[in-house]
Amino acid sequence: MSLNSICILENYENESQINLISLLHYYKYLTSQNHTFHNKHYLRPFKMKYNYILVIALVGALAVEVLVAQNCGCPADLCCSRYGYCGNTSDYCGTGCQQGPCHVSANNGVVVGDIVTDDFFNGIINQADASCAGKSFYTRSAFLDAASSYSPFGTVGSVDDSKREIAAFFAHVTHETGHFCYIEEIDGASKDYCDETNTQYPCVSGKNYYGRGPLQLSWNYNYGPAGNSIGFDGLNNPDIVASSSTISFKTALWYWMNHVHDIIVSGKGFGETIRAINGALECNGGNTNAVSARVQYYTKYCTKLGVDPGNNLYC
Repeated sequence: MSLNSICILENYENESQINLISLLHYYKYLTSQNHTFHNKHYLRPFKMKYNYILVIALVGALAVEVLVAQNCGCPADLCCSRYGYCGNTSDYCGTGCQQGPCHVSANNGVVVGDIVTDDFFNGIINQADASCAGKSFYTRSAFLDAASSYSPFGTVGSVDDSKREIAAFFAHVTHETGHFCYIEEIDGASKDYCDETNTQYPCVSGKNYYGRGPLQLSWNYNYGPAGNSIGFDGLNNPDIVASSSTISFKTALWYWMNHVHDIIVSGKGFGETIRAINGALECNGGNTNAVSARVQYYTKYCTKLGVDPGNNLYC
């Protein structure tokens, strides 16, 4: 990016109003909305009066931010902001923080473990046959350990919102794993889940990226960033998702927080969470039986937790 292309928000009228972090976050927002730096409705060129050092700082910060923000694979001591960047200030660890040492606690007083009780968890896994591999793999303690790394999960909005999110998560997990029976996708090794067009997360020869874990994490473009975020080599060692129960649950929550969480807590309905997880194959008439099964699990768990399931249940 050249210095001539640096722009700032129209609302900033003097140096004292410029907040570098805000600019970075707004830059992220604009680019996510397919705006460009040359859109005159949102940005105007830097005037020469702005300090040259500030310009250099902005260029450098943007470059660093873009690098560390890829899928938010933040180091353990940094927060993943609501916009997908890594840092340790309130802009990153405050409201909307997705992962890491977030400052925000549950303002609705919800403790996930108080909702996902032994009775709730066992009520699901006890329906799996005794011969199921997942019967001894998936545990409530592993789930709670994983959930502690994703503090916004089940703690955003009202208490009812929390219950709906937890019910939705376990509805999808129940459907994907057969009540925690399956750790790996049936005949997964015989299927091709390598997107060779994805050069950021290239497939490793001899490795398979079929469904594993509570939400059946699939494809190299999911294993790569999930591993970066959680702390394992997803491309070279995808099998760890099927050998570590805590990591397995973390991959499910990683996917959930990045693709589903905002949908359910914003009130768009359970149907849209189906679309986010497997919409291409199931929604719009693709597989009505699968959609119905997910909805039945969701409404069942909502009833168990004493919360109305809401509207827009189907996709």
